[in-house]
Amino acid sequence: MKLFARKKDVNSILDNNKSSSVERTLSAFDVTIMSIGATIGTGVMVLAGVVAARDAGPAVVLSFIASAIACTLVALCYSEFASSIPTSGSAYAYIYVSLGEFIAHLVGWTLFIGYTVLAATVASGWSSYFISLLKEFGIKLPAALSSIPSQGGIMNIPAVVVVLIITFLLSRGTKESKKINNFMVFTKLAVIALFIIVGAFFIKPIRWQPFMPFGFKGVFAGAASVFLAFAGFDAVSTSAEEVKDPQKNLPRGIIGSMLGCALIYVIVSLVLTGMVDYRKLNVGDAMAYALSSTGQSWAASLLSVGAVIGILAVVLAYVYGASRILFSMSRDRLLPGKFCSVNKETNVPVFSTWVVGCLGAVLAGVADIKQLADLTNMILLAAFSLVAISIIVLRKTHPKLERKFTVPLVPVLPLIAVVCCVFLMLSLSKTTWLYFGVSVALGIIVYAAYSHKHSLLQQGEDNFNNIGEAERKGA
Repeated sequence: MKLFARKKDVNSILDNNKSSSVERTLSAFDVTIMSIGATIGTGVMVLAGVVAARDAGPAVVLSFIASAIACTLVALCYSEFASSIPTSGSAYAYIYVSLGEFIAHLVGWTLFIGYTVLAATVASGWSSYFISLLKEFGIKLPAALSSIPSQGGIMNIPAVVVVLIITFLLSRGTKESKKINNFMVFTKLAVIALFIIVGAFFIKPIRWQPFMPFGFKGVFAGAASVFLAFAGFDAVSTSAEEVKDPQKNLPRGIIGSMLGCALIYVIVSLVLTGMVDYRKLNVGDAMAYALSSTGQSWAASLLSVGAVIGILAVVLAYVYGASRILFSMSRDRLLPGKFCSVNKETNVPVFSTWVVGCLGAVLAGVADIKQLADLTNMILLAAFSLVAISIIVLRKTHPKLERKFTVPLVPVLPLIAVVCCVFLMLSLSKTTWLYFGVSVALGIIVYAAYSHKHSLLQQGEDNFNNIGEAERKGA
């Protein structure tokens, strides 16, 4: 079908990158730090305890390992794409050249929603730590202004404000925001190290028994719930046009951050469930709670301060990623041109950044964090499956494309990645599938109403047909 045959030319992408309007300021170190910043946050500071209590028990460590395996396989696919087609847009751009415009549009649209929702999810988790920290100083916010409507409040104001502050920071430029991001990431890593060092003295192996109280079903349900905890590399791959020597630095940053984050999650999960009975960890600030329950209030206070600072890096990464997807789709005229307009002073797509920030702020203020997280997991799993398939397709259609990093054992490893992602998708609830279906339906409507007609590829076809018609009339 013509609908699926319309694909972007790889050479045109590479040529466009040479004349990109954004500035290349990010090194491999910056990419690694940004990826760690996007990955480590709510997953380890919030979800580890919640998933242990509700789904997996002490075997939450296996849930993290299962998710890490699936994400690492996908990250290998991302690394090959990043080394051969270093462009903004992440999965959207990769699928555009392999599976075609229609599927690419749906992926880009759902990823924009997913990243924005994830930024709101993380902001909600940050708000919990922030409110707890204020209480330690004797400051108590009114429940109406610190809770969502389903919890009896009007709006979660701290979550709204933090998203808007991060959005303002990003609108000032990548060079400026990366310095603050690096500080936030190192702060976060420091408090995690504090938790591991202090908590290790209070581990009682008896608390790891029974290790799998909910069986393998609970382990895999937990793996589906914590999948977003590893998804930071996807948001960072949208930065390709702002990375120095992206063919080398992006794969290094992606793979390095995945290995580092997986190790941190495993260690934290073991310490957390060894310190406190897993049934008591269904709280929003599990790590701080564990330290407090063992009498280490000083460490819990320091950790809360570090979490308030560090989790901001995750919000920053996903607002950044969502805005760059809008930028890429607009540049291809699948969205109005306003979304790819770049500020001359900051070299940042300011309009796209504020669209994402305002939408994320509204969601953070009124939506339930669990529903937001599950929808994000579904969107990411679907997109990752298509990226893995795209690697197989691109190997067939562009065998001579220069690749400075290649996925081993193609098509076996990409297919295993697809199976892992689909398996985890099936572990999510019917309600989440319904929300996912609605987001896809909205994407189809936008494509039919606007994108298909205004697409650069469609304009190229129209120009070609008009030239042909003129030649036939001249003959």
